[in-house]
Amino acid sequence: MKQYDIQQSIYQALVGDTTLMDKVEAVYDNVPQDTTYPYVVIGDDTSVQWDTDDTVGSENTLTLHVWSRYYGRAEVKDIMQAIYACLHRRELEVTGAHTVTCEFDFGESFLDPDGITRHGVVRFRIILQYEGDIS
Repeated sequence: MKQYDIQQSIYQALVGDTTLMDKVEAVYDNVPQDTTYPYVVIGDDTSVQWDTDDTVGSENTLTLHVWSRYYGRAEVKDIMQAIYACLHRRELEVTGAHTVTCEFDFGESFLDPDGITRHGVVRFRIILQYEGDIS
């Protein structure tokens, strides 16, 4: 399983993207109290192992959350677009694995129940083929 390695790779890709980082305050795994908006959170992930006679790999999903207090939907959607441009069909640097694909899977934006905060959700599907022994 390479879930943490995938998370690290996604984090490095996001914080290394100047277009995205010009739009957000930070990218978090765990959001500190009193954080300034807008920001991105690396959310939940899934991993399903797949093997063939000569190949070992996994199909993974990773969800990113965008949080904004901007009046209207423009800021959340602009940040979601920047994330898409940063990650869609990107060759991720995952230790001990080759990225078969990293593709946009799903996106949604909506008003949070507090009536003030905009929330964007973006999910990517990442297929890895492992190199050598993965234990």
